[in-house]
Amino acid sequence: MPVTLQFDVDVRDAALTVEIFLRKYKGVSRRMLTRLKHISGGICCNGIPVRTIDPVRFGDSITLCEPDSSAALMPSSRTVPVLLNTAAYIVYIKPIHMPVHPSQGHRDDTLGNIFAANYPQLPFRPVYRLDRDTSGICIAAKSAYAAGRMQGAVQKSYLALVSGILCKGGTVCAPIARQKDSIIARCVHNDGKPAVTHFTPLCSSGGYTLVSLWLETGRTHQIRVHMAYLGYPLAGDRLYGGDCRMFSHHMLHCGCVQFFDPETNDAVVLYAPWEELPAEFAGCK
Repeated sequence: MPVTLQFDVDVRDAALTVEIFLRKYKGVSRRMLTRLKHISGGICCNGIPVRTIDPVRFGDSITLCEPDSSAALMPSSRTVPVLLNTAAYIVYIKPIHMPVHPSQGHRDDTLGNIFAANYPQLPFRPVYRLDRDTSGICIAAKSAYAAGRMQGAVQKSYLALVSGILCKGGTVCAPIARQKDSIIARCVHNDGKPAVTHFTPLCSSGGYTLVSLWLETGRTHQIRVHMAYLGYPLAGDRLYGGDCRMFSHHMLHCGCVQFFDPETNDAVVLYAPWEELPAEFAGCK
């Protein structure tokens, strides 16, 4: 089933073209326009196919039509909690041990497989990725337009249990690069990409500290790398030297997201309920 988006031209500009209106005023990505302009009927104005360079006027109606491009993921009968579901996106609370994308060894037990069961006509478009053992809020867009508007525009806050007693909050501003001779591990390195993490300790017990964190950037393993760099690796994080005596996986949970709705442009703030925290966090609630 094709996905159709409609935009009414609400701008008065004699030099307005289809591309300028959609890119500048509606946030449609260049990639999406490039794809649609090669599809018959992909871009229409008042029901008539148009080019991206064609002029448009105030009051015109522009329609974008994406053909069905389902990735044919195997549907899963498993369910996970849904925090919010709109015409543009769905917000899941991902459990630990569940990958976001199918991969070798995980063909039918991922968040993508759950999405495929609910929306078999849609391709799976996660707005961002959480590690397999990171739990919490994860968003999937229902169209290329929504994905383009939301990717890189969602601010996330996390809860982490770190090894050691951390008494003072602060900010880590340290570039992150791929660790030499590893395709998985990252490290702080001068040649890496800029990365900024803010953290605040909440409480300490039994040699661990519950920490609230929010990110200015979204580098792979950013929180895990930065907290290890400070000397407080995540509990259970074998890759970065965390204390694994009590935990079999790293203790990280995405508990809050903030973004603008891609269709209404309204500000959205969502919190994962405390009862949805993994059981391993029970002693920290």
